[in-house]
Amino acid sequence: MPDIWLTGMTVIVGRRWRAIVDEHLRANRQSSARLEVLATILVAPPLSPQVEIARRMRIEGPTLTRLLDSLQNEGFIERLPDPKDKRNRLLGLTPAGTAALEEMLAITDRLRERLVAGLSDNTKTVIVTAMEEMLDRLDAGLPARNPRAESEQVPLS
Repeated sequence: MPDIWLTGMTVIVGRRWRAIVDEHLRANRQSSARLEVLATILVAPPLSPQVEIARRMRIEGPTLTRLLDSLQNEGFIERLPDPKDKRNRLLGLTPAGTAALEEMLAITDRLRERLVAGLSDNTKTVIVTAMEEMLDRLDAGLPARNPRAESEQVPLS
């Protein structure tokens, strides 16, 4: 199987999953982006700085700021000043935010069950392991090219 199929299918599966999640969350006036922010805040150390949440989500600060503004306006998160650095804001979920996240997770749990139904535990482990390895490589900036391996590749034309 050509490597381009692997990366292409990874992108397509991710997009399609996100679209289906958004479609189902829309009824609750929520989205996969909001779910991701709330879940990241939940699993991060308590009162993590906003920059740490953006780093964990692998997004830029301004993108996160817009989502946080909306979530704060709805009473789902709190932003507290960082006593160690006045430029930072520490993030925490409010009880309303925890309840909203639980509702969203209940919806996505049902969707996920349907998505992976019939996949063996071994298949799921192989997929997750491969995704973790590729994410590690992306986070590291991709490994240097191996000139020997490149010379052994079949030309595209």
